[in-house]
Amino acid sequence: MRLVTNEFAPLKNVRVTDGFFSRYQEIARDKIIPFQWRAINDAVPGIEPSHAIRNFRIAAGLEEGEFGGMVFQDSDVAKWLESVAYRLTISPDPELEKTADGVIDLIAAAQDEDGYLDTYFQIAEPDRKFTNLNECHELYCAGHMTEAAVAYYEATGKDKLLGVMRRCVDLIDQKIGPEEGKLHGYPGHPELELALCRLYRATGEEKYLNLCKYMIDARGTNPCFFEEELEKRDHRAFWGGGRQERVDRKYNQSHKPIREQKEAVGHSVRAGYLYTGAADLAAETGDEELARAVRTLWDNVTKRQMYVTGAIGSQVWGEAFSFDYHLPNDSVYGETCAAISMVFFAKQMLRMYPIRKYADVLERLIYNGTISGMSLDGEHFFYTNPLAVWEEATKRSGVTGHIRSKRPGWFGCACCPPNLARMITSLGSYIYSTSADTAYVHLYVGSEAELDVGGNRVTLSQSGNYPWDGHIVLSPGAGTYSLALRIPSWARSFRVTCNGEVLHPAMTGGYAVLRRTWTGEERVELDLPMPVEFVEANPLLREDNGRVAIQRGPVVYCLESADNGDDLDALEVLTPEDFRTETDCSLFPGMVKIVGPALRRKPWNSDALYRLSDGEDFEETEITAIPYAFWANREDTREMTVWIRRG
Repeated sequence: MRLVTNEFAPLKNVRVTDGFFSRYQEIARDKIIPFQWRAINDAVPGIEPSHAIRNFRIAAGLEEGEFGGMVFQDSDVAKWLESVAYRLTISPDPELEKTADGVIDLIAAAQDEDGYLDTYFQIAEPDRKFTNLNECHELYCAGHMTEAAVAYYEATGKDKLLGVMRRCVDLIDQKIGPEEGKLHGYPGHPELELALCRLYRATGEEKYLNLCKYMIDARGTNPCFFEEELEKRDHRAFWGGGRQERVDRKYNQSHKPIREQKEAVGHSVRAGYLYTGAADLAAETGDEELARAVRTLWDNVTKRQMYVTGAIGSQVWGEAFSFDYHLPNDSVYGETCAAISMVFFAKQMLRMYPIRKYADVLERLIYNGTISGMSLDGEHFFYTNPLAVWEEATKRSGVTGHIRSKRPGWFGCACCPPNLARMITSLGSYIYSTSADTAYVHLYVGSEAELDVGGNRVTLSQSGNYPWDGHIVLSPGAGTYSLALRIPSWARSFRVTCNGEVLHPAMTGGYAVLRRTWTGEERVELDLPMPVEFVEANPLLREDNGRVAIQRGPVVYCLESADNGDDLDALEVLTPEDFRTETDCSLFPGMVKIVGPALRRKPWNSDALYRLSDGEDFEETEITAIPYAFWANREDTREMTVWIRRG
């Protein structure tokens, strides 16, 4: 029996009208997708060449040359296509669709007769296919291209890429599985697991769900497949060359079966994708044991290893989790893709359990830890997302050398930009879900939707100025059903009215549930007060002891030197009640900044490195905080911090 208790409204049934995310979707349409098209075609001067499209041309025999870029370069094309599919779902664009159709024709031409598709191995090492699943991303690339194929089929009804990827996955199914003579393997970088569940839903073919189940259950068992294939390669390593003595099984979560894992370890993007695939599989198959395992892992990530912005992956070594409550701010890795993986994970958990804590994290991520990875011009990107930056240290210290204070235009390992594009363009599919008798509103994003509630068509729209204002107006369509409104955990109070009458709805799982027969003439208003708040961390989180983060509604704020001068660590704040909000459109339309009093430690009159303490000497000042997601959009930013000392 499936564990799915509610299904998200498909993207084609939701039109985003929200001022905040409409702006981001415009950036995706006008900037990100065209820019990334030029990037994967090596047509942007001054950035590292991608080689991605050229690799497919070489594999198709249309051009001579050697493979270029990372071993997983095909995935950049896949994510671009997936973004295009969502863009076409939102709004038809014949020219863009024609371009995408041409790319699909190229991919089909590059595919081998037996269904194999991976340009690195087709060009560079044709005799080593399926010999290094641990390091070489064949299954990862197949996963991304399969997700693109399903999305494009759903957007346009065209099944050419879907057919290509069914042949590719069918070949993988012939090569990998529990049967004798097959490789008893699974992806080194999880991704195919997510795609297999989507392919199953698109085609109804249970073999894809079975392959997903095999790969998730085989991972972490003994003998270790990755150790066995390393032995077969005579310990030949792909990355860095040379000899590899052993496999770091925690790095890719193969240290034990997922059903036995209690703590998130290893590469954070791999973890997020694995947990998403496992949650999706549990939901589709009704696997209660697997569902319990992913709930445990969710709680470990979100309660012990997640930053206040939603970022995960606290260390540069291995782009990985470190250990519980270790969340350094200036040396964090916080890869953009890792935050996006948690968006996917949250959605799958919400399908099983419409509980506030999953949607709260989803909201934290989409307003903070994901979109911080892109500049407001849509053409510059962060790979890492720190919570404190001192530019001088990033240039001169090895500990924070991976941190940037300015977003580059592109990078050779360009997984994050197209991942952001597909998340932003698909946002409409995260707002609403429905069960047999309930329409859930998970996100307060201005939109119009057609929902299926127990087989009945229901319209629902919402409007407001979220996240800058907590007043939301909803217009439920006619019918007998419950309207469940998430009351965010950051909201200390709320008020719901219907046509002016104050309601006192029952609370279920953090949702205010309004059950009635709707006529279609009702105006439901939800008010979520948004005072300036100080957020403090658990004392076990040592890096933030004695500090606070400024938050208003779902938005986490930061201080930049562009507003507050250098040496941000010398600032102290006292109480949030003294802070005020101001509208400032200089960075983003309608942006609300926060202004208030603070104390700044005075510089010493001596050049001594240390002295006997005789009390602190402060001067009064005023500070300005802007949304964390918008930092590093001004040239004169040399420092940034989220956590501020509290006096």
